[in-house]
This record gives sequence, C-alpha cells and structure tokens, in this order.
Amino acid sequence: MNTYTNRQWIYRKRPENVVDERHYSLQTTSLSTTELKENQVVLKSKYFSLDPYMRIQQSALETWERPHPLDTVQGGAVVGQIQDIHPSCREFKVGDWVLSYAGWQEYAIADISGLRKLNRDEVPLTTALGILGMPARVAYFGLQDVGQPKPGETVVVSGASGAVGQIVTQIAKIKGCHVIGIAGSDEKTKYLKETLQLDGVINYKKFTTQKEIHLELKRLAPQGVDIYYDNVGGYITDAVIDSINTYARIIICGQISQYSDGLDSPNLGPRFLHKMLYKRAKIQGVLARDYNNRMPELLEEMTPWVQQGLLHYKETIVNGFENLPKALNMLFYGKNTGKLIVEV
Repeated sequence: MNTYTNRQWIYRKRPENVVDERHYSLQTTSLSTTELKENQVVLKSKYFSLDPYMRIQQSALETWERPHPLDTVQGGAVVGQIQDIHPSCREFKVGDWVLSYAGWQEYAIADISGLRKLNRDEVPLTTALGILGMPARVAYFGLQDVGQPKPGETVVVSGASGAVGQIVTQIAKIKGCHVIGIAGSDEKTKYLKETLQLDGVINYKKFTTQKEIHLELKRLAPQGVDIYYDNVGGYITDAVIDSINTYARIIICGQISQYSDGLDSPNLGPRFLHKMLYKRAKIQGVLARDYNNRMPELLEEMTPWVQQGLLHYKETIVNGFENLPKALNMLFYGKNTGKLIVEV
C-alpha cells in the first residue's frame, strides 16, 4: 500500500467578474492505493492546462453543461505520470505518461477509459495540452469543417496569438489562405508576422474604436473577409463583421472579452443580423468536445506537422502548484502568449 499527500485547489465561490485566489481554497488530503478499483491508476500531475472555458463553467447559468459545482476540485486537463496501477489494468504500466482530466490536484485516481497515452520521444509532453490537444481540436475541425477554407480566401483570426488562434492561423496558411491575425501587443503581433508568417497583423490596442479597426482591416484586406475565426468577441468582432464578403463563414470559438464582466448578464451588441442577410453569411459556434471522437484523425495529420517544424507554437509556463488560480487570471489580461500551462 502506498499513501500520497495530496494538495487540491477547491472551487468555493462563483466569481461575479474576474476569477482569482478568492474563489478557491487550498486543501491537503491523503490518497491511498487501497482506494484503487478495477481499471484505475494513481496519477502524479506534472502539467496543468489553463483555458478560458474554465471561466465559462464558473458561470451561474447553464452553458453547454451545468455550472461547475462548488466545493469540488477545479476541473481541467492534466499531463501526469502513472505512479500506481490496479492489477486489472493491461493497457498501461507504472511510469507511463498520460493526458487526463484530473483537475487541480497533485495526485489523482483516474479510470483508464479517460486516459490518452503519450509518447514523449515523439513530441514534448506539453503539446498534449496545446498544439496537439484540446485547443488544436477546436482549431483544426472548427476551421476546416465549418470554415471550409479555399486557397486564396482571406481568413481573419482574433486572439491570434493564443492557444487556439496560433493554430488556426497556421492551418489557414497551410491551406493557401491570406491570413490576418489580431492580437493585443506589439510582441504578439511580431510573433504572428515574423514567426508564423501571417500576411497581416493588427494590434487592436492601438485602435480605440470599431471604426478604426474596420478601416485598418480594410487596408490589409481590401478584398474583404471570407472566414472569421472569433476567439474574442466585443467590438473587434463588430469591426470584422463590417468587412465580410458574400457567403462568409463566421466561426465562434470564444468570447473572452465578455467572460469577466458580461457572462451572466451579457451586454447585447449592435443588431448585426441584417448584415448576415445581405451577405448570406453563416455563423456557427464550435466546441472542442464536438470533435472528441475525431482526435486520432487530427493526430495523424498534425503530429508530423509538429515534428517537421511546419507548425510553430508558443507556451507560457508558470511554475508552482500554488500559482494555479493566479495563472488562470492571466488569460483575461492577455498576459500569456500561446498555450498557458502551470508546471509542478
């Protein structure tokens, strides 16, 4: 029998705007291998994924599921290593690295049915949380299934330097599109322009109104916008909608500009549906979970892209289990570039 001292972040209070340490408590418990049941393992967490959807789940309103329950471990994707294993398990062994949804705890008991085995000799372990993980799933299938990009079309991506955006922009380039990325700093737009080789970039913080962004977008894409992949919402989206072409496709992946103060009581924006009518445009929301069963398809195509350096990616890694709530808050102030991860 082995016993582990386990620290857990417990979600205690629903945030009304910004989420931070006040909404959590840190508790210490013990975990024993006597608790293992058939087809279960003990995981030791190494990398925690921080994602905007966590704030959506903390809303008091139902979204795609019921609100995250209070007084439970904060959920989230984790890369960890198997420490102990029930004798019934045949697919895994002690020492294997896996992706799980163990949440914010240093150790966890997990069913093997929810694990994805990782090979760190093929690609770095952290890629399972970003460039080859959930953000990749919604980027890859959202762009291709809903956007259906064609060579020569113009694609605009908001939040383009984030975990999802940096993938969407590169897939669009691979598909032969003219790609414009919108981000919130010169450092981020430099990354988009110089590393990801986008055709145009906009630092939205240099433009104070919807009209100013629209004019800059018109300068960069005088031919109009065929596909808009939206991670941000707000006045940035209003500006892009003003530039869409006939039969444009608008993909709603996130609305992070609304999460901290407009999630439970959203502000209604301009009535834009008449523009959808004039342009006969399509607008559709996408969730990563819509494509869970197609992950092998994604990995087959994208893993070689990562191995061959066809896909670039950035990660912002924060050290320390104790910093998880503070790190989550970084997402809503644009303090990360690429995938945000906490390492322990």
